[in-house]
Amino acid sequence: MTPARSTFALRDMVSEAVIALTARPARTILTALGTVLGVAALVATLGLANTAGNQIVGRFNELEATSVAVTPQRNTGFGGRDGQSVSFIPWDAGDRLERLNGVVAAGTKSDVDINGALSRSVPVVDPTGLNEFQVPMIAVSPGLFEAARSEIIGRAFDEGHNLRSDPVAVLGRGAAERLNVTRIDNSPAIFIGDQAVTVIGIMSDTAREPDLLNAIVVPDGYARERWALNAPAEVVVETEVGAAELIGTQAAVALAPNAPEQLRVTKPPSPRRIRTSVQDDVNALFLALGGLSLLVGAIGIANVTLVSVLERTGEIGLRQALGATRRHVAAQFLFESAALGAFAGLLGTSLGILITVIVSASRDWTPVLEAWLPLSAPFIGAAIGLLAGTYPAWKASATEPIQALRNG
Repeated sequence: MTPARSTFALRDMVSEAVIALTARPARTILTALGTVLGVAALVATLGLANTAGNQIVGRFNELEATSVAVTPQRNTGFGGRDGQSVSFIPWDAGDRLERLNGVVAAGTKSDVDINGALSRSVPVVDPTGLNEFQVPMIAVSPGLFEAARSEIIGRAFDEGHNLRSDPVAVLGRGAAERLNVTRIDNSPAIFIGDQAVTVIGIMSDTAREPDLLNAIVVPDGYARERWALNAPAEVVVETEVGAAELIGTQAAVALAPNAPEQLRVTKPPSPRRIRTSVQDDVNALFLALGGLSLLVGAIGIANVTLVSVLERTGEIGLRQALGATRRHVAAQFLFESAALGAFAGLLGTSLGILITVIVSASRDWTPVLEAWLPLSAPFIGAAIGLLAGTYPAWKASATEPIQALRNG
Protein backbone atom coordinates (compact mmCIF):
# COMPACT_ATOMS: atom_id res chain seq x y z
CA MET A 1 0.00 0.00 0.00
CA THR A 2 1.47 3.34 -1.04
CA PRO A 3 1.52 5.98 1.73
CA ALA A 4 -0.51 9.10 1.10
CA ARG A 5 1.40 11.93 -0.49
CA SER A 6 2.10 14.84 1.86
CA THR A 7 0.21 18.00 1.05
CA PHE A 8 2.36 20.24 3.26
CA ALA A 9 2.12 23.47 1.23
CA LEU A 10 3.77 26.89 1.57
CA ARG A 11 0.66 28.41 3.12
CA ASP A 12 0.74 25.70 5.78
CA MET A 13 4.38 26.53 6.51
CA VAL A 14 3.59 30.23 6.80
CA SER A 15 0.58 29.56 9.03
CA GLU A 16 2.54 27.29 11.32
CA ALA A 17 5.42 29.77 11.52
CA VAL A 18 3.08 32.62 12.48
CA ILE A 19 1.44 30.47 15.16
CA ALA A 20 4.81 29.38 16.55
CA LEU A 21 6.22 32.94 16.65
CA THR A 22 3.10 34.55 18.15
CA ALA A 23 2.49 31.83 20.73
CA ARG A 24 5.11 33.41 23.00
CA PRO A 25 5.50 37.01 21.82
CA ALA A 26 7.76 38.13 24.68
CA ARG A 27 10.27 35.38 23.93
CA THR A 28 10.07 36.12 20.21
CA ILE A 29 10.82 39.82 20.78
CA LEU A 30 13.70 39.10 23.16
CA THR A 31 15.10 36.55 20.73
CA ALA A 32 14.94 39.03 17.87
CA LEU A 33 16.48 41.85 19.94
CA GLY A 34 20.08 40.90 19.20
CA THR A 35 19.44 40.82 15.47
CA VAL A 36 17.44 44.06 15.68
CA LEU A 37 20.38 45.81 17.31
CA GLY A 38 22.82 44.31 14.84
CA VAL A 39 20.86 45.39 11.77
CA ALA A 40 20.15 48.80 13.33
CA ALA A 41 23.86 49.27 13.98
CA LEU A 42 24.62 48.25 10.40
CA VAL A 43 22.07 50.61 8.86
CA ALA A 44 22.88 53.51 11.20
CA THR A 45 26.62 53.05 10.67
CA LEU A 46 26.45 53.17 6.89
CA GLY A 47 23.86 55.94 6.99
CA LEU A 48 25.87 58.15 9.33
CA ALA A 49 29.09 57.43 7.43
CA ASN A 50 27.46 58.51 4.17
CA THR A 51 25.88 61.53 5.84
CA ALA A 52 29.11 62.62 7.52
CA GLY A 53 31.06 62.06 4.33
CA ASN A 54 28.57 64.18 2.42
CA GLN A 55 29.32 67.11 4.71
CA ILE A 56 33.06 67.02 3.96
CA VAL A 57 32.87 69.47 1.06
CA GLY A 58 31.11 72.01 3.28
CA ARG A 59 32.85 71.20 6.56
CA PHE A 60 36.30 70.66 5.08
CA ASN A 61 38.64 73.55 5.83
CA GLU A 62 37.28 75.94 3.21
CA LEU A 63 40.43 78.05 3.29
CA GLU A 64 42.64 75.14 2.30
CA ALA A 65 40.05 73.72 -0.08
CA THR A 66 40.15 76.90 -2.17
CA SER A 67 43.93 77.46 -2.21
CA VAL A 68 46.16 76.75 -5.19
CA ALA A 69 49.81 77.77 -5.43
CA VAL A 70 52.06 77.72 -8.49
CA THR A 71 55.86 77.75 -8.19
CA PRO A 72 58.74 76.88 -10.51
CA GLN A 73 60.11 73.36 -10.34
CA ARG A 74 63.35 74.94 -9.09
CA ASN A 75 63.14 77.96 -6.84
CA THR A 76 65.79 79.85 -4.93
CA GLY A 77 63.26 81.61 -2.72
CA PHE A 78 64.12 85.04 -4.17
CA GLY A 79 62.25 85.97 -7.34
CA GLY A 80 64.68 86.53 -10.17
CA ARG A 81 67.93 85.50 -8.46
CA ASP A 82 67.86 82.38 -10.52
CA GLY A 83 66.23 83.92 -13.52
CA GLN A 84 66.05 80.76 -15.59
CA SER A 85 64.23 78.86 -12.88
CA VAL A 86 61.53 81.49 -12.34
CA SER A 87 61.11 82.93 -15.82
CA PHE A 88 58.25 80.52 -16.54
CA ILE A 89 55.95 82.58 -14.31
CA PRO A 90 54.97 85.74 -16.24
CA TRP A 91 54.34 89.10 -14.62
CA ASP A 92 50.69 89.01 -15.68
CA ALA A 93 50.18 85.59 -14.07
CA GLY A 94 47.38 86.90 -11.87
CA ASP A 95 45.45 88.31 -14.82
CA ARG A 96 45.87 85.11 -16.82
CA LEU A 97 44.58 82.92 -14.04
CA GLU A 98 41.66 85.19 -13.20
CA ARG A 99 40.34 84.52 -16.70
CA LEU A 100 39.85 80.87 -15.77
CA ASN A 101 36.35 79.90 -14.72
CA GLY A 102 36.39 79.16 -10.98
CA VAL A 103 39.21 81.54 -9.99
CA VAL A 104 38.15 84.19 -7.46
CA ALA A 105 41.46 86.07 -7.23
CA ALA A 106 45.13 85.51 -8.06
CA GLY A 107 48.35 87.38 -7.48
CA THR A 108 52.10 86.94 -7.64
CA LYS A 109 54.42 86.98 -4.67
CA SER A 110 58.23 87.09 -4.43
CA ASP A 111 60.75 87.50 -1.66
CA VAL A 112 63.04 90.39 -2.63
CA ASP A 113 66.77 90.30 -1.98
CA ILE A 114 67.51 93.81 -0.62
CA ASN A 115 71.20 93.01 -0.14
CA GLY A 116 71.06 93.37 3.63
CA ALA A 117 69.65 96.90 3.60
CA LEU A 118 68.25 98.03 6.95
CA SER A 119 64.86 99.66 7.31
CA ARG A 120 63.93 102.63 9.49
CA SER A 121 61.13 105.12 9.91
CA VAL A 122 63.34 108.23 10.34
CA PRO A 123 65.27 109.95 7.53
CA VAL A 124 68.49 110.27 9.55
CA VAL A 125 70.69 107.23 9.98
CA ASP A 126 71.07 106.47 13.68
CA PRO A 127 74.75 105.75 14.43
CA THR A 128 73.69 103.47 17.30
CA GLY A 129 71.58 101.38 14.98
CA LEU A 130 68.75 101.21 17.54
CA ASN A 131 66.18 102.52 15.09
CA GLU A 132 67.21 100.35 12.13
CA PHE A 133 65.92 96.87 11.57
CA GLN A 134 66.35 93.98 9.18
CA VAL A 135 62.82 93.71 7.78
CA PRO A 136 62.10 91.37 4.87
CA MET A 137 60.62 92.79 1.69
CA ILE A 138 58.00 90.95 -0.35
CA ALA A 139 56.90 92.08 -3.79
CA VAL A 140 53.34 91.25 -4.80
CA SER A 141 50.86 92.09 -7.51
CA PRO A 142 47.68 93.89 -6.41
CA GLY A 143 45.58 90.75 -6.84
CA LEU A 144 47.46 88.99 -4.07
CA PHE A 145 45.73 90.97 -1.32
CA GLU A 146 42.36 89.53 -2.29
CA ALA A 147 43.77 86.06 -2.94
CA ALA A 148 45.37 86.07 0.52
CA ARG A 149 42.21 87.54 2.11
CA SER A 150 44.15 90.35 3.68
CA GLU A 151 42.64 92.95 5.99
CA ILE A 152 44.25 96.35 5.47
CA ILE A 153 43.96 99.56 7.42
CA GLY A 154 44.25 102.36 4.90
CA ARG A 155 44.50 101.00 1.39
CA ALA A 156 46.37 98.55 -0.75
CA PHE A 157 48.29 99.62 -3.82
CA ASP A 158 46.58 99.10 -7.15
CA GLU A 159 47.59 98.31 -10.71
CA GLY A 160 48.40 101.96 -11.33
CA HIS A 161 51.02 101.96 -8.57
CA ASN A 162 52.37 98.74 -10.01
CA LEU A 163 52.66 99.99 -13.60
CA ARG A 164 54.26 103.28 -12.53
CA SER A 165 56.69 101.49 -10.19
CA ASP A 166 55.60 103.83 -7.40
CA PRO A 167 57.67 103.59 -4.19
CA VAL A 168 54.70 102.70 -1.98
CA ALA A 169 54.29 99.94 0.56
CA VAL A 170 51.84 98.13 2.79
CA LEU A 171 53.39 97.16 6.11
CA GLY A 172 52.54 93.94 7.80
CA ARG A 173 51.36 94.32 11.36
CA GLY A 174 54.62 93.02 12.83
CA ALA A 175 56.76 95.18 10.53
CA ALA A 176 54.73 98.28 11.42
CA GLU A 177 55.30 97.65 15.12
CA ARG A 178 59.06 97.26 14.63
CA LEU A 179 59.26 100.45 12.56
CA ASN A 180 56.94 102.30 14.95
CA VAL A 181 54.41 103.16 12.27
CA THR A 182 51.02 103.38 13.99
CA ARG A 183 48.97 105.55 11.62
CA ILE A 184 48.86 106.17 7.90
CA ASP A 185 46.59 109.24 7.63
CA ASN A 186 49.63 111.49 7.12
CA SER A 187 51.26 109.11 4.58
CA PRO A 188 54.36 108.30 6.61
CA ALA A 189 57.56 107.30 4.86
CA ILE A 190 59.97 104.55 5.74
CA PHE A 191 63.49 104.13 4.45
CA ILE A 192 64.95 100.93 3.08
CA GLY A 193 68.64 101.68 2.93
CA ASP A 194 68.62 105.10 1.28
CA GLN A 195 65.32 104.57 -0.56
CA ALA A 196 62.21 106.33 0.76
CA VAL A 197 58.94 104.45 0.48
CA THR A 198 55.50 105.84 1.32
CA VAL A 199 53.33 103.70 3.58
CA ILE A 200 49.73 103.68 2.36
CA GLY A 201 48.36 100.82 4.42
CA ILE A 202 48.95 98.46 7.35
CA MET A 203 47.98 94.82 7.01
CA SER A 204 46.23 93.87 10.25
CA ASP A 205 45.57 90.26 9.32
CA THR A 206 45.69 87.79 6.47
CA ALA A 207 44.10 84.38 6.10
CA ARG A 208 46.81 83.09 3.78
CA GLU A 209 50.52 83.94 3.48
CA PRO A 210 51.17 84.86 7.14
CA ASP A 211 54.74 85.91 6.31
CA LEU A 212 53.25 89.11 4.88
CA LEU A 213 52.48 90.25 8.43
CA ASN A 214 56.17 90.69 9.24
CA ALA A 215 57.27 92.17 5.93
CA ILE A 216 57.35 95.34 3.88
CA VAL A 217 55.01 94.60 0.97
CA VAL A 218 55.77 96.54 -2.22
CA PRO A 219 54.45 96.42 -5.80
CA ASP A 220 56.11 94.12 -8.31
CA GLY A 221 56.88 97.13 -10.52
CA TYR A 222 58.85 98.91 -7.81
CA ALA A 223 60.80 95.74 -6.95
CA ARG A 224 61.62 95.20 -10.63
CA GLU A 225 62.89 98.73 -11.13
CA ARG A 226 64.74 99.30 -7.86
CA TRP A 227 65.76 95.81 -6.71
CA ALA A 228 66.20 94.01 -10.05
CA LEU A 229 63.44 91.48 -9.50
CA ASN A 230 63.47 89.39 -12.67
CA ALA A 231 60.27 87.36 -12.35
CA PRO A 232 57.66 86.30 -9.78
CA ALA A 233 58.57 83.42 -7.53
CA GLU A 234 55.04 82.21 -6.77
CA VAL A 235 51.41 82.65 -7.75
CA VAL A 236 48.74 82.42 -5.05
CA VAL A 237 45.25 81.57 -6.25
CA GLU A 238 41.90 81.53 -4.50
CA THR A 239 39.26 79.43 -6.19
CA GLU A 240 35.59 78.82 -5.72
CA VAL A 241 34.69 75.85 -3.53
CA GLY A 242 35.06 72.68 -5.58
CA ALA A 243 37.09 74.30 -8.37
CA ALA A 244 40.59 73.88 -6.90
CA GLU A 245 41.24 70.51 -8.49
CA LEU A 246 40.26 71.72 -11.95
CA ILE A 247 42.25 74.96 -11.62
CA GLY A 248 45.21 72.90 -10.45
CA THR A 249 45.22 71.06 -13.77
CA GLN A 250 44.82 74.23 -15.85
CA ALA A 251 47.10 76.69 -14.06
CA ALA A 252 50.44 75.48 -15.43
CA VAL A 253 49.18 75.49 -19.02
CA ALA A 254 47.68 78.96 -18.61
CA LEU A 255 50.96 80.39 -17.30
CA ALA A 256 53.47 78.49 -19.42
CA PRO A 257 51.69 76.89 -22.39
CA ASN A 258 55.01 75.94 -24.03
CA ALA A 259 56.56 74.42 -20.92
CA PRO A 260 53.89 73.59 -18.30
CA GLU A 261 56.11 70.87 -16.87
CA GLN A 262 58.44 73.59 -15.55
CA LEU A 263 55.82 74.66 -13.02
CA ARG A 264 54.76 72.93 -9.84
CA VAL A 265 51.11 73.29 -8.86
CA THR A 266 50.11 72.70 -5.26
CA LYS A 267 46.42 72.05 -4.76
CA PRO A 268 44.36 70.75 -1.84
CA PRO A 269 43.56 67.06 -1.55
CA SER A 270 40.35 65.97 -3.21
CA PRO A 271 37.33 66.28 -0.89
CA ARG A 272 36.09 63.05 -2.42
CA ARG A 273 39.15 61.20 -1.15
CA ILE A 274 38.71 62.74 2.27
CA ARG A 275 35.04 61.84 2.30
CA THR A 276 35.91 58.28 1.33
CA SER A 277 38.54 58.16 4.06
CA VAL A 278 36.01 59.36 6.64
CA GLN A 279 33.50 56.77 5.51
CA ASP A 280 36.10 54.01 5.63
CA ASP A 281 37.20 54.98 9.14
CA VAL A 282 33.65 55.20 10.47
CA ASN A 283 32.64 51.98 8.74
CA ALA A 284 35.63 50.09 10.07
CA LEU A 285 34.87 51.25 13.60
CA PHE A 286 31.15 50.58 13.74
CA LEU A 287 30.73 47.70 11.33
CA ALA A 288 32.67 45.60 13.82
CA LEU A 289 30.09 46.55 16.45
CA GLY A 290 27.26 45.80 14.05
CA GLY A 291 28.81 42.46 13.14
CA LEU A 292 29.19 41.54 16.81
CA SER A 293 25.55 42.42 17.44
CA LEU A 294 24.51 40.32 14.45
CA LEU A 295 26.53 37.40 15.79
CA VAL A 296 24.85 37.72 19.18
CA GLY A 297 21.47 37.85 17.46
CA ALA A 298 22.26 34.77 15.38
CA ILE A 299 23.29 32.84 18.49
CA GLY A 300 20.06 33.92 20.20
CA ILE A 301 17.94 32.73 17.28
CA ALA A 302 19.84 29.44 17.12
CA ASN A 303 19.47 28.90 20.86
CA VAL A 304 15.73 29.62 20.97
CA THR A 305 15.07 27.57 17.83
CA LEU A 306 16.95 24.63 19.36
CA VAL A 307 14.93 24.96 22.57
CA SER A 308 11.80 25.09 20.45
CA VAL A 309 12.81 21.82 18.80
CA LEU A 310 13.13 20.16 22.22
CA GLU A 311 9.81 21.57 23.37
CA ARG A 312 7.99 20.43 20.22
CA THR A 313 9.26 16.87 19.85
CA GLY A 314 5.72 15.56 20.20
CA GLU A 315 4.54 17.87 17.44
CA ILE A 316 7.44 16.74 15.26
CA GLY A 317 6.55 13.09 15.80
CA LEU A 318 2.91 13.74 15.03
CA ARG A 319 3.81 15.56 11.81
CA GLN A 320 5.98 12.69 10.68
CA ALA A 321 3.30 10.17 11.57
CA LEU A 322 0.84 12.11 9.41
CA GLY A 323 3.17 11.97 6.41
CA ALA A 324 5.59 14.88 6.82
CA THR A 325 9.06 13.99 5.62
CA ARG A 326 12.36 15.03 7.18
CA ARG A 327 12.59 17.69 4.50
CA HIS A 328 9.24 19.14 5.57
CA VAL A 329 10.24 19.24 9.21
CA ALA A 330 13.57 20.92 8.44
CA ALA A 331 11.88 23.42 6.12
CA GLN A 332 9.37 24.31 8.84
CA PHE A 333 12.02 25.21 11.41
CA LEU A 334 14.21 26.94 8.83
CA PHE A 335 11.26 29.05 7.73
CA GLU A 336 10.47 30.00 11.33
CA SER A 337 14.02 31.10 12.06
CA ALA A 338 14.24 32.97 8.75
CA ALA A 339 10.93 34.72 9.46
CA LEU A 340 12.19 35.69 12.90
CA GLY A 341 15.38 37.08 11.32
CA ALA A 342 13.43 38.99 8.67
CA PHE A 343 11.17 40.47 11.35
CA ALA A 344 14.24 41.52 13.33
CA GLY A 345 15.83 42.93 10.17
CA LEU A 346 12.74 45.01 9.45
CA LEU A 347 12.69 46.44 12.97
CA GLY A 348 16.44 47.00 12.90
CA THR A 349 16.21 48.83 9.57
CA SER A 350 13.53 51.15 10.93
CA LEU A 351 15.57 51.79 14.08
CA GLY A 352 18.76 52.44 12.05
CA ILE A 353 17.01 54.93 9.78
CA LEU A 354 15.51 56.67 12.81
CA ILE A 355 18.95 56.95 14.44
CA THR A 356 20.42 58.38 11.22
CA VAL A 357 17.67 61.00 10.94
CA ILE A 358 17.89 62.00 14.62
CA VAL A 359 21.68 62.37 14.60
CA SER A 360 21.60 64.28 11.31
CA ALA A 361 18.92 66.63 12.61
CA SER A 362 20.88 67.30 15.79
CA ARG A 363 23.93 68.25 13.69
CA ASP A 364 21.99 70.20 11.03
CA TRP A 365 23.07 67.69 8.42
CA THR A 366 21.13 66.38 5.47
CA PRO A 367 20.67 62.63 6.05
CA VAL A 368 22.07 60.50 3.24
CA LEU A 369 21.30 56.80 2.95
CA GLU A 370 21.98 54.45 0.08
CA ALA A 371 18.69 53.17 -1.35
CA TRP A 372 19.83 49.56 -1.39
CA LEU A 373 20.54 49.49 2.33
CA PRO A 374 17.04 49.69 3.85
CA LEU A 375 15.76 47.38 1.11
CA SER A 376 18.39 44.72 1.71
CA ALA A 377 18.59 44.86 5.52
CA PRO A 378 15.47 42.66 6.08
CA PHE A 379 16.97 40.09 3.72
CA ILE A 380 20.19 40.26 5.73
CA GLY A 381 18.17 39.53 8.87
CA ALA A 382 16.42 36.64 7.12
CA ALA A 383 19.76 35.21 6.00
CA ILE A 384 21.07 35.41 9.56
CA GLY A 385 17.95 33.65 10.83
CA LEU A 386 18.29 31.02 8.12
CA LEU A 387 21.90 30.30 9.02
CA ALA A 388 21.12 30.32 12.74
CA GLY A 389 18.29 27.82 12.26
CA THR A 390 20.26 25.36 10.15
CA TYR A 391 21.47 23.18 13.00
CA PRO A 392 18.18 23.20 14.96
CA ALA A 393 16.32 22.33 11.74
CA TRP A 394 18.68 19.43 11.07
CA LYS A 395 18.24 18.34 14.69
CA ALA A 396 14.46 18.39 14.29
CA SER A 397 14.52 16.50 11.00
CA ALA A 398 16.76 13.82 12.46
CA THR A 399 14.25 13.01 15.25
CA GLU A 400 12.75 9.51 14.93
CA PRO A 401 8.94 9.57 14.86
CA ILE A 402 8.48 6.82 17.48
CA GLN A 403 10.97 8.41 19.87
CA ALA A 404 9.41 11.83 19.29
CA LEU A 405 5.89 10.57 20.05
CA ARG A 406 7.16 8.76 23.14
CA ASN A 407 9.01 11.81 24.47
CA GLY A 408 6.23 14.18 23.50
